[in-house]
This record gives sequence, C-alpha cells and structure tokens, in this order.
Amino acid sequence: MQDVVKQKYGQAALRVTSGGSSCCGAAPGNGCGDPITSNLYNATEAQQIPEAALLASLGCGNPTALAKLTAGETVLDLGSGGGIDVLLSARRVGPTGRAYGLDMTDEMLELANENKRKAGLENVEFLKGEMERIPLPDNSVDVIISNCVINLSADKDQVLREALRVLRPGGRFAVSDVVTRGKMLPEIRQNVLLWVGCVAGALEENEYRAKLTAAGFEQIEIEATRIYRIDDAREFLSGQNIDVDAIAPQVDGKFMSAFVRAVKPQSCCGPTCCQ
Repeated sequence: MQDVVKQKYGQAALRVTSGGSSCCGAAPGNGCGDPITSNLYNATEAQQIPEAALLASLGCGNPTALAKLTAGETVLDLGSGGGIDVLLSARRVGPTGRAYGLDMTDEMLELANENKRKAGLENVEFLKGEMERIPLPDNSVDVIISNCVINLSADKDQVLREALRVLRPGGRFAVSDVVTRGKMLPEIRQNVLLWVGCVAGALEENEYRAKLTAAGFEQIEIEATRIYRIDDAREFLSGQNIDVDAIAPQVDGKFMSAFVRAVKPQSCCGPTCCQ
C-alpha cells in the first residue's frame, strides 16, 4: 500500500513540474474539478505561495486556517507534499517560529524545496520520512497539521502514537482528513485506487475518536467542513470498475472532509508521553 501511495504522489509532483496540476481523486489532470481538493484556499493565501505549491495540493481542507497558529510556534505537517501548508504555516508563526514538512516521496520533497526557495522563507525545513516513524525528538512540536494524508496510512494507530510523542505537553493535533459516517461499503474499502484517492482509507468518525483516545489525546473534536453528496460520489467513483449508479446513492452524505482537533495532556505517564 505504501509503495502505491508513493508512486501516485511522485507522479503528481512530476505532473506539476511539467506544467500540470494534481487532484486527490484517482484520475488527476489539468484543471480537474475534483470534489475533494477544489476551492480550499482563498485568493489571499494563494498570493502568499508559489503557484506550484498550490497546483501540487492534494488536500481536503485548509488546516493552517483552522489551527489558529501563533507567532513563535513550531509546526509539523505530516505528508507535506509540495509544501503549501508548510509555507502558509511558516508565515503564520513568523521568523521566531518554525515549520517542518514530512514526506516520504522524493519528487514531492524536491518540489517542496523548490517552492521554499521561491517563497524566500528561512524558517522552513522539509524532512524525508514516514509519519509512522517521525524523525523528530519527543516533545519538540507545538502543533501537528496534516491535509488528507493520515487516511492513507495502513497503521493509523502508530501515526497517532507518533504524533503524541513529538508534541509538547499541551500541544495541538489539528488536521484535515476525509472521515466517514457509518459503515463503508466493502466495494469501496477494497479498492486500492480509491484508498490512494483519499476515500477508501478514511476512518469512521467514532473510530477516529476512539483511536485518538487510545493514543492518549484529549479534548477531541471532529468538525465537518464539507459533506460530499451524490454528484461528488459519482465523480470520485467513476472509472473504478464499480457500478456507480448502484453505489453513489448509498454513499450520499456518508463521506465528509473534517477538521480533527485534539490536545496532548499537560502531564501524563504513558509510554509515548513525556520522558
């Protein structure tokens, strides 16, 4: 699964560098109207970053706008891709803060570093690695953001444990992700391309809460930011060898982009808490 994800996102980065754009769905292309990735950033935000960072966005939300970042904070973006949320975060935390981006795809890291150069930001660093094994010390980050990436992991419990480990006590988990309401149809869950397309790997909202609690987080909130209707379902199910007419009505309203918030306790004694 990880190899499939890496290949898809590497191809997405190469499309951007050759003048195209990316989508979260299974059939990206120039100017696509993907129902998940479209219309996430306003004109002011778009002016603050290189165009290639915007074109490479594969997210389902705008975590930097919802995370309430403040000057001097250290931010980590899990699955940072072309760097759009890292660059926006770096501007929000200012020169006294720092923004890290973590990605496992060489092509995306190359694109992100080029976007960093174009943006002229010094408080940014892109790291190569996996979110199941974050290459940062314990208690080193104030805020963790992510944009439609945690759903791609086959070991979400480990991702959340690692997130708790690197957050400082009182640190915030503030991610955009695709979440489901109710049980997902097996025809969708089993489709690898839909998993990579930010749909089939999505957690059910109560399961997401349970996993965050098990990892050690508290103050958990899941806020729907965009609920996908039947026409959206037809778009991201098309071309997947699925009977779209039969399934689309069943997924109407069951998929949503959501902003997931949680907080690391100020003090705890678990194995992934303060050392």
